[in-house]
Amino acid sequence: MADKKIASLQAQLQSSSIAFQKIEAELAGVIEARQRLDSQLSENELVLKEFNQLKSHNTVYKLVGPSLVPQDQNEAKVNVEKRLDFIKSEIKRVESQLKESEEKAAKKKDEIMGLQQQFQALQGPNGPQQAVQA
Repeated sequence: MADKKIASLQAQLQSSSIAFQKIEAELAGVIEARQRLDSQLSENELVLKEFNQLKSHNTVYKLVGPSLVPQDQNEAKVNVEKRLDFIKSEIKRVESQLKESEEKAAKKKDEIMGLQQQFQALQGPNGPQQAVQA
């Protein structure tokens, strides 16, 4: 009977460990997305700062395919401001995802630790120690 329980716990540990690895991969993807957004935010803030230093007689160009096309200065500035608003809202969304993924990872880690304790308790002090690391 104890062998069946040990086998069951081993299966649960393995399953939980695989789930934990998936959560960690998801978390890494969210962190990468957050870093990309930070980079885009910095870049667009720099562009907006440059727009604020332009004089009315300065010409702004937009890259369209392989060529530069003149663009209205105000229109370009408004586009950058809209892009900044979008990036900031995406950062908030990704921050929420990040928090959620971190909470899922913590819960899964706690679950694995509990299973490991049960597994070790079933094996007793003289049994082989085959705990799965989280």
